Amino acid sequence: MDSQVGDTSPRTNGHVGDTSPKTDSQVGDTSPRMDSQVGDTSPRKDSQVGDTPPRTDSQVGDISPRTDGQVGITSPRMDSQVGDTSPRKDSQVGDTSPRTNGHVGDISPRTDGQVGITSPRMDSQVGDTSPRKDSQVGDTPPRTDSQVGDISPRTDGQVGITSPRMDSQVEDTSPRTDSQLGDAFLWTDKLSIRNFTFEISLKSNRSMDLSFLSRALTARGDEFVLVTGHNVSCAAGGWQLPHAPENPTALLSKSEKRAIDLAWAKPFDGNSPLIRYILEVSENNAPWAILLANIEPESKAVTVNGLIPARSYQFRLCAVNDVGKGQFSKETERVALPEESPSAPPQNVIASGRTNQSIMIQWQPPPESHQNGILRGYTVRYRLTGLPVDYQIKNITSPEVTNLLLEDLIIWTNYEIEVAAYNGAGLGIFSHKVTEWTLQGVPTIAPGNVQAEPVNSTTIRFTWMAPNPQFINGINQGYKLLAWEPGRDGHVSMVTVRPNFQDSVHVGYVTGLKKFTEYHTSALCFTTPGDGPPSPPKASRTHEDTPGAVGHLSFTEILDTSLKVSWSVPVEKNGVLTGYRISWEEFNRTNTRVTHYLPNVTLEYRVTGLTALTTYTIEVAGMTSKGQGQLSSSTISSGVPPELPGPPTNMAISNIGPRSVTLQFKPGYDGKTSISRWQVEAQVGVVGENEDWVTVHQVSNEPEARSLEVPGLNPYTFYRFRMRQVNIVGTSPPSQPSRRIQTLPAPPDMAPANVTLRTASETSLWLRWMPLPEWEYNGNAEQVGYRVQYSRAGSLGRALIHIIGDRLEREFTIEDLEEWTEYEVRVQVVNGIGTGPWSQPVKGRTRESVPSCGPTNVSAFATTSSSILVRWFEVPEPDRNGLILGYKVVYKEKDSDSAVHFWTVEGNATHSVQLTGLGKYVLYEIQVQAFTRIGDGRPSSPHILERTLDDVPGPPVGILFPEVRTTSVRLIWQSPSQPNGIILAYQITYHLNSTSGNTATVDVLSPSARQYTVTNLKPESFYVFRITAQTRKGWGEAAEALVVTTEKRARPQPTSLPIVPQKDVQARQVLLSWEPGSDGLSPVRYYTVQLRELPESNWTVHSASVNHEASSYIVSRLKPFTSYQFRVKATNDIGDSEYSEESEAITTLQDAPDEPPAILSVTPHTTTSVLIRWQRPSEEKINGILLGFRIRYRELLYDRLRSYSAHAISSMSSWAELTAPYSIRNLSDSTLLQYELDKLSKHKRYEIRMSVYNAVGEGPTSPPQEVFVGEAVPTAPPQNVAIQSATATQLDVTWDPPPVDAQNGDIQGYKVYFWEFQRKNETERLRTLFMPEGGVKLKNLTGYTTYMISVAPFNAAGDGPRSAPTRGRTQQAAPSAPSFIHFSELTTTSVNVSWGDPTFPNGIIEGYRLIYEPCTPVDESSVACADCLHSPSPPGVSKTVTVDVKGSGPLWLKLRDLADGITYNFRIRAKTFIYGPEVEANITTGPGEGAPGPPGEPFITRYGSALTIHWTSGDPGRSPISRYVIEARPSDEGLWDILIKDIPKEATLHTFNMDLLKQGVSYDFRVIGVNDYGYGAPSLPSPSISAQKVAPFYEEWWFLVVVALVGLIFILLLVFILIIRGQSKKYAKKSESGNNSNCNALTHGDMVSLDEGRFPALELNNRRLSVKNSFCRKNGVYTRSPPRPSPGSLNYSDEDVSTKYNDLIPAESSSLTEKPSEISDSQEALVFSYGTVGLHTLPLHLGSDSEYEVDPNRQKTHSFVNHYISDPTYYNSWRRQQKGISRAQAYSYTESESGDPDHCAPPPLPPLPPLPPQISSPSPQPQQAQGQPQGQLQGPPQGQPQGQPQCQPQGQGSLFRPKGSRTPTPSLQSSNPPSAHSTLYRPPSSLAPGSRAPIAGFSSFV
Repeated sequence: MDSQVGDTSPRTNGHVGDTSPKTDSQVGDTSPRMDSQVGDTSPRKDSQVGDTPPRTDSQVGDISPRTDGQVGITSPRMDSQVGDTSPRKDSQVGDTSPRTNGHVGDISPRTDGQVGITSPRMDSQVGDTSPRKDSQVGDTPPRTDSQVGDISPRTDGQVGITSPRMDSQVEDTSPRTDSQLGDAFLWTDKLSIRNFTFEISLKSNRSMDLSFLSRALTARGDEFVLVTGHNVSCAAGGWQLPHAPENPTALLSKSEKRAIDLAWAKPFDGNSPLIRYILEVSENNAPWAILLANIEPESKAVTVNGLIPARSYQFRLCAVNDVGKGQFSKETERVALPEESPSAPPQNVIASGRTNQSIMIQWQPPPESHQNGILRGYTVRYRLTGLPVDYQIKNITSPEVTNLLLEDLIIWTNYEIEVAAYNGAGLGIFSHKVTEWTLQGVPTIAPGNVQAEPVNSTTIRFTWMAPNPQFINGINQGYKLLAWEPGRDGHVSMVTVRPNFQDSVHVGYVTGLKKFTEYHTSALCFTTPGDGPPSPPKASRTHEDTPGAVGHLSFTEILDTSLKVSWSVPVEKNGVLTGYRISWEEFNRTNTRVTHYLPNVTLEYRVTGLTALTTYTIEVAGMTSKGQGQLSSSTISSGVPPELPGPPTNMAISNIGPRSVTLQFKPGYDGKTSISRWQVEAQVGVVGENEDWVTVHQVSNEPEARSLEVPGLNPYTFYRFRMRQVNIVGTSPPSQPSRRIQTLPAPPDMAPANVTLRTASETSLWLRWMPLPEWEYNGNAEQVGYRVQYSRAGSLGRALIHIIGDRLEREFTIEDLEEWTEYEVRVQVVNGIGTGPWSQPVKGRTRESVPSCGPTNVSAFATTSSSILVRWFEVPEPDRNGLILGYKVVYKEKDSDSAVHFWTVEGNATHSVQLTGLGKYVLYEIQVQAFTRIGDGRPSSPHILERTLDDVPGPPVGILFPEVRTTSVRLIWQSPSQPNGIILAYQITYHLNSTSGNTATVDVLSPSARQYTVTNLKPESFYVFRITAQTRKGWGEAAEALVVTTEKRARPQPTSLPIVPQKDVQARQVLLSWEPGSDGLSPVRYYTVQLRELPESNWTVHSASVNHEASSYIVSRLKPFTSYQFRVKATNDIGDSEYSEESEAITTLQDAPDEPPAILSVTPHTTTSVLIRWQRPSEEKINGILLGFRIRYRELLYDRLRSYSAHAISSMSSWAELTAPYSIRNLSDSTLLQYELDKLSKHKRYEIRMSVYNAVGEGPTSPPQEVFVGEAVPTAPPQNVAIQSATATQLDVTWDPPPVDAQNGDIQGYKVYFWEFQRKNETERLRTLFMPEGGVKLKNLTGYTTYMISVAPFNAAGDGPRSAPTRGRTQQAAPSAPSFIHFSELTTTSVNVSWGDPTFPNGIIEGYRLIYEPCTPVDESSVACADCLHSPSPPGVSKTVTVDVKGSGPLWLKLRDLADGITYNFRIRAKTFIYGPEVEANITTGPGEGAPGPPGEPFITRYGSALTIHWTSGDPGRSPISRYVIEARPSDEGLWDILIKDIPKEATLHTFNMDLLKQGVSYDFRVIGVNDYGYGAPSLPSPSISAQKVAPFYEEWWFLVVVALVGLIFILLLVFILIIRGQSKKYAKKSESGNNSNCNALTHGDMVSLDEGRFPALELNNRRLSVKNSFCRKNGVYTRSPPRPSPGSLNYSDEDVSTKYNDLIPAESSSLTEKPSEISDSQEALVFSYGTVGLHTLPLHLGSDSEYEVDPNRQKTHSFVNHYISDPTYYNSWRRQQKGISRAQAYSYTESESGDPDHCAPPPLPPLPPLPPQISSPSPQPQQAQGQPQGQLQGPPQGQPQGQPQCQPQGQGSLFRPKGSRTPTPSLQSSNPPSAHSTLYRPPSSLAPGSRAPIAGFSSFV
């Protein structure tokens, strides 16, 4: 890697003789440069002397290819200079600097580049063998040495060099075949080259051409002396470059304008004749540029002309000879040319009329080259075109203003306008004339000589003369003729007449006026902008005409031969009434006409001489001087007074169109007179909801009409029509309504109203409109939408369309628009047929934004070592996005972490800036960005790179002495922190501190050196060392260090406690002071300052390079209002000291805040205020104590932009021309987060900014927020919201509007929110009213439902608050159908029916109606009972049974009167105040498929009081039998009832106590199997068995005899007592005997009992069984079958069996119960009424018994009603009632006034079982004595278990369910306690009371 002279080896560096293909050009040069100028670091290709680029080398005078024979070079190369390394871009010897040039002999900015010269060093001569790491010729460090020419082994032509060796002795003994100069080649320092002197000794044994050396050493014109020892041939003319021209001067030319005279002294020509001079110029500090490249060499002066005034120029020259271009001379003084007036006019002058009195003139500045100075402004002159009048002058004093609005001009006048610029020298040239008209105005005078005269009764003729054209102020568009009635100025008849330019007198007519009416007339002239003033009004009256029809023709006092006719004055008299004409004639007999003329005051007349009962036509007409007016006629029959007509009939509709229909009809009764008017009324509604009839059409005086066309209808609207006919008496009743029709759809007729456009963002606009009312849709509402069309304002391009499908939408945001652009928008309605008209266009501008790209053509030029000139062009127009307020130059050091810097240029007129204060020789990245009011735009791209020029360097840093001995030291250093160029060398000087600097030792080192060792020093002495760096600009500032030559060094001691004086505390910096400690005999090199921010504990280094001489330091970059502590340590050559003690805590001062608050939202609050919400800055950015906020706001006058052109806007430098200054509002409350900014102007757009402030000052302002003021949402809800229930589906809601001060604008409508109570989320709906109405009808609601309703107003700005919810409830309606029908426990003759509540009750359920009937007629065999004890229904009769169940429960019935195998249809519907729809289902009785077969015929065994039923199992069906059920019935009745259920499936017998049965009654039993498929077929009935018990032993006769004998003794003892009570006992026995034997006089108690299932079974009618009934008399008393138990509220009606069993019913029985009219004779009507009276202690529960089969321990509370409907023997008892026996009320008992029951007492009741816990029950009472009112609840006797049966008279047993029964019964609660007047009755039953079965059957008494 070395480069000795003459090296020809193929190496990768560029040493002498190197032929390797490299791109560098110094010996060892590694820089990628294209030129080779000595010390030149500019980015140029090359411009060296003698250079002919592109070239491969650039030595002085070398023009390859050539083969020359310079010293020691024998290689076949393209050049052969010493150190040539071609093919290369440049090839100086030994140059290693990263530069683009490097000629031989130049030591700056290179290490060296001479043959064998390694300067700037003092020790680099040939032969130097010191082992140093320096950079000799061709050195590319790191190398150990680089002596001249040493790179062997090789065959080269070195100058006396034998390699390999460490030196370069004189005698070269190496074997080689080159042409050496001789044995030795030695040079010494004797050559003066700038700051260095070298002595060169050359020894050679032959002559040689040293011109190459001359060229190398004189590359920059340096002088030298060459001493040779032998013959040397030296070319006299090619030794040097010419010197620089001397004493250049530049002066303004006195003979020529715009010229400078330049003079200089001829320089030394370098021993070669001069060829030419080159003159360079710098204009206005711009970079140097060649102005003249071929000035004659004999010239010593030149005149430079063609310069530009007001610019400064600086010149320099250089001479050129054969060797090349010499050095430039020193620069001349800068000469500035004087200003001249602009030599060119402003460009692109245009004018446009703005108003009728103003013209906008715009222009661009003159070309810069013709401005001739700094423009001061412009002068605009203007005058009337073509008239010899003086110019009017307008002066503009700002050069940035390039537009002017000329005002106060004459309307519609042509002006010529010129513009000129001026500067300090005067006014420039005026531009060419531009002409422009002011806009048209309205005429200022009225037409002259206006005359008006009537032509006829409806027309007036006008004549007038045209006004003076001078006062028309525009193009005459015509005339308007006006006529109006006095006092009715708003109703003007106007006719437009086009101008007539041929005639002087104009004529026009106004027609269609009212007859014989006074008018005021006037005429005016108009132009395009508007109307001129009208002429003075003149009165005129139209001519008289015949009158209109008389009014109110009527007939009164109608007799056989006369009648009175009355009328009123005609509405349209049309003149002066002179009288009336009346005539009459017989109908259709004109020859009988009689006419009379009456005076004008007569308004009635008696017509006489009529024929009785004859129809006459009577006519009446008014009269004027013009004749008879319109006739009013009517027909009348004499002697027959007219009457009101009847309504039309047979109305039909045809020809249905969008806006009309045709009605055909038949006239109704005419009322004995003619019909004078037909009247059509209609119900109108979009969905047919409106029930009001309104008159839509009338037709008069067409009595014969049979069809009418009804026009003026709304498209796609429902109508229902009716008609009336009118005669002289009055109006008929309406006809029957027609069918409802809907007109055909049509396109919408209206455009949306109230269309507004507001700015939404930088790229969007907010469009709002009032949606079309529903009745204006003209089509299907689902197909109604809106089309939004938008385009740039003034653009002729294609507009964009957006479709909005929601018909209720009232706003739309138009997105993706251009920033800062005005758009034109309009809206139309669309339906399924077509589109409606467009709305009027509205305009809006998008918000201003930041520029979307940077300025173009950015360039940068370094002007000095600390400044760069930056230039740019404007931002393209489409990317400005607003008004450009200025530019920011963004620059930073390349590849550095330093902060980015900004240089702001205000305004848009300046497009260049000089960046100053830059770092020297620093490469900068530069960008330019424009900014608007909103903020900064994008920076320009790409980065521009530019380096400042170099300068002398700063001092080296980091000097340390790591090795110190008593006689030597070694010091190290770092390169300067500010190198300011390329470091070429370091210089070290040192001397004893006690001596002066003149005795210093100086040593120059290579630029790569970073250490230096000095020996031979004095021990224990102080030495001062100074280190200086050098660039091509010279030596820089020195760094000084002190060292002691001793070995007793130590680390320094810590400094004293750092202190911070309070006076030196600032917001962001403090002054830290300390006292140094001991340096340990090693001087301190630097200090390190650390700090920590309290309360944190981490220390951070603030600076590690504080000067060693400093005892104070400014600590910067601190946070304001923050506490800090500091500490310091010292560092010397040995190391660091300990840190000092921590300073006292110090708090920096407050500073202005660094951040603004963040504005979260700005929303309109009222029409003159906005609500601002913000977020305060973080605490660390407030920099102190926050004192408050500051709001800046100002109006944005966007509308003014429409009066400016695009260029005018772009040329504005600030918003001052378009906006008002900021207003400020201070908020001193620092806790605020929102504020209402009030007192703003309506309908204005505002810009709002915010800042915070503390005690020091105000922080930066926030980015601007824009808001439109004038539209705010209402701030209060509607008042007095009231709800009225109209129907079951409609609520009428009314309200008052919000208070006026809270409306914030016009209320556009209301939003009505409504939802079902407590179901808001699921049911909330919205009704929007787009009219400011005060009420709404909410329809299609759910009946009897509570709704919550809230109303909110809205205006153009949005929705206001909702009102508080108000509650309202719809009226009751018909309920929905019951939710289900369910059948259970289906047998051959019974079924349990249950149903569900209606899903929507729509009111209070009052009851249910159950209707069931066979689906097919029931024949006789289907209903015959097994024992045929009663007759079946008549064959073929389908019996319909209706059961009304009152109340809301229970929701089930047990029906037992069905026939086996018959399909029944059940229908159930609920009732509120009316019945709702039905739910129906069918069920077929009998066992279903898969049910068990019948068990074997049962038989019964008896043992005591127990009965055992035996049976055998039958077919189990499709699944195993799960249980058995036993049914029982009294043998004299045909209705089976479940006695016992849930018998285990394995059982074939079952034993039960006879107490379940009624004593003395015979029963039949049968068994039914049950499986999963249901109840199976029943077994055959068992033989009848009586429930009579066997008498006990104490009833035997012998036991009675024994008892009688024992009692005889007591009888004797008590004989007296027995005698006394004998009569009483006898009476008692008679009474008892009478009660037991009275069978025919059954009391009411026989029919009332309480079954075990707690169900009150009430027999409605007593009856007496026939003696034919085999069961009537048993045991000598009358007995009866179990009655049909039923709820007391069930009323039965049965008509189809009324004729049967009359023999069983006494004739005196009470009357029949009427059937409802809707029930046929074949139906039965049952009315169930579930009351609550008398049920206070009776728990009733709704449900099937299956609900109680799960828990056997549950208290059974079910019972079922026995419907004995299929038993005909009971129908009579239900229909009639014996005299003396009243009908029992539902579950109640009523006593007589005496307190005794109304009926005979029944047997005592059994005890009630315990009641459920939720129902209170009275405690059981002892059985009362006879005479106590019967039917009351009684407890068991004392000592008797409650479950035991009570004794009762024989024959009074009844079917009784013990309390242990499992039979479910309904449960009903009551809040009333039981009383003696509220007791429960229970009819007598066939089963014995008190009997207890293990499992009770599912009772049919339910």
